[in-house]
Amino acid sequence: MAARDVKPARNASNKVKKSTSTAAMTRDELFAAYEKMLLIRRFEEKAGQLYGMGLIGGFCHLYIGQEAVVTGMQFAIQPGDQVITSYRDHGHMLACGMDPTGVMAELTGRSGGYSHGKGGSMHMFSKEKGFYGGHGIVGAQVSLGTGLAFANHYRGNDRVCLTYFGEGASNQGQVFESFNLAALLKLPVVYVIENNRYGMGTSVERASASRDLSRNGAPWQIPGMQVDGMDVMAVKAAGAEAVAHCRGGNGPFLLEMKTYRYRGHSMSDPAKYRTREEVQKMRSEHDCIDLARTELEVRGVTDERLRSIDDAVKKRIQEAADFAQTSPEPDESELWTDILVEN
Repeated sequence: MAARDVKPARNASNKVKKSTSTAAMTRDELFAAYEKMLLIRRFEEKAGQLYGMGLIGGFCHLYIGQEAVVTGMQFAIQPGDQVITSYRDHGHMLACGMDPTGVMAELTGRSGGYSHGKGGSMHMFSKEKGFYGGHGIVGAQVSLGTGLAFANHYRGNDRVCLTYFGEGASNQGQVFESFNLAALLKLPVVYVIENNRYGMGTSVERASASRDLSRNGAPWQIPGMQVDGMDVMAVKAAGAEAVAHCRGGNGPFLLEMKTYRYRGHSMSDPAKYRTREEVQKMRSEHDCIDLARTELEVRGVTDERLRSIDDAVKKRIQEAADFAQTSPEPDESELWTDILVEN
């Protein structure tokens, strides 16, 4: 499937991804992408179960349906590049290579978690994996991602920062301030809008006067591209172009990923603002994992091999869930750690 069905932008700095994407990944790359997307899907499904059992507290925003976006983008970057995102962050952590055991333990507030059980769903980090956190304040990570790109620029390295945010955050003032600074200094940052069509419970059509979010950087001459975010191959192809643009010293790039979330905004959202038929249509016709599986079958991957991956992923996620329920809670002494004290 290609990124298509979008009208060419009027602004010369804007691009639309129209080329086919089947050549964007080798069979081995697509197989690895399929495995990663399946890992994210099964992780999030298990997280939803644990939340329903009362084992995960606070907020929990699931990434089910959007797996192709972060998976495809990871193929476009290299070690040393950075990733930062919003509160819908579990998929990004797993795509960066963080251990599902540590992520799940953090969700349950256990000492074996990435933030020692003190951060929960929206606040865990891994500098080792280049993941600079999920952030609960809408749009805040855009300024932070721009800051990471500024650090790269200041140090004179060739690293690129992927900065993710949703269509609901796309009209935040700090987003446009970040666009201005990034364009002014030609910062190496790829802004990735994960347009899943609903900001909490409000459709993007009711919240944004812009009907093509990839053009939102046009006033600052930031090139943009609209991509089929349900096609991991199209995402990888667009991501490679955007990252190469930034790494080449040409300044920021904006990608609008047209994607979809199957669950509510968070686990407490019944999602009554859309019909079951709408969700089912996306699941049956545009699911990113099904699309990748079909393409793998076309390329000669056997059903037996695909089933073996499914079984291995399920086992890995169950092990993570078991650890998350048996790992001890943080010691009281953790109340006094990871705290900044200024004298």
